[in-house]
Amino acid sequence: MTARKGLSLDFLKPILELEYQIQQLSKISIRQQISVNQEIVDFKEQITILKHDLFQSLTPLQRLHLVRQADRPTTLDYMPYIMNEWIELHGDRGGTDDPALVGGIGRLNNQTVIFIGHQRGKDTKDNVLRNFGMASPGGYRKALRLMEHANRFNFPILTFIDTPGAWAGIDAEKLGQGEAIAVNLREMFSFDVPIICTILGEGGSGGALGIGIGDKILMLEYAVYTVATPEACAAILWKDSKKSWEAAEALKITSADLKILGIIDEIIPEPLGASQANIAQAAYILKKSLIKQLTNLLNLSSDDRKQLRYRKFRQIGIFYEG
Repeated sequence: MTARKGLSLDFLKPILELEYQIQQLSKISIRQQISVNQEIVDFKEQITILKHDLFQSLTPLQRLHLVRQADRPTTLDYMPYIMNEWIELHGDRGGTDDPALVGGIGRLNNQTVIFIGHQRGKDTKDNVLRNFGMASPGGYRKALRLMEHANRFNFPILTFIDTPGAWAGIDAEKLGQGEAIAVNLREMFSFDVPIICTILGEGGSGGALGIGIGDKILMLEYAVYTVATPEACAAILWKDSKKSWEAAEALKITSADLKILGIIDEIIPEPLGASQANIAQAAYILKKSLIKQLTNLLNLSSDDRKQLRYRKFRQIGIFYEG
């Protein structure tokens, strides 16, 4: 993992400093014609060990900050690696085409699929255009149109979740944000085709659920999935957003916690340094898992899939107090 543009995560600074020192050592050895190749190899091995230990010990809030980085791969970043061929489709047929939620048709391992996913921006201008990945009612209606198309033509549906939440502006409420998400929830339970949902980065609140009903829920290793952001939770519970660290711990937002709770079905390992360090490797691991899960789901009848989908979500939230 090299130094990244705009990277300002405190917990990664020791690694970045070591990598910088190795670069300087390499330059000195070339300039002064001194062989320090073995020393550089030793340093790189130490950095690899340090990276592994650091990323394995990330707190929930650190994971959230990690997946909010601008260089974290988005839905459209993954498509060229996952799909053999693909094309983006536009519009909700109601007058809008929300760039915060993208979708299209593609071919995964010779199986035609419909893909839908949140799309964050890569810089300030792009984020303003895409509303920081916060979809409008038109975005969820576009997603529904594409999912209905998939159901009509018997194409499996793949959704990719990466949003802090649905757009919460006044105009969103005027246009029926709650209704648009609720209709998607209802309809996704009724579709005959397989549905696989993958949480790529931040899965926030109803904005994530709007495309988050599936037969299988996959989650990248360092991704987070939460009913509300830790900052919002802390502000609501304690009137103090600075307690977001405590809120993040209590919310159980990490992939490991959610697997134990039965919210997700599979954790997708990420490359050393997270998916932003090596998108090709991250996409390869994700693609293998998607193909495996889709193959298993296609072996079930549509009635069996719908029954299992219904039971899966009915069981969420059951717990026993000691």
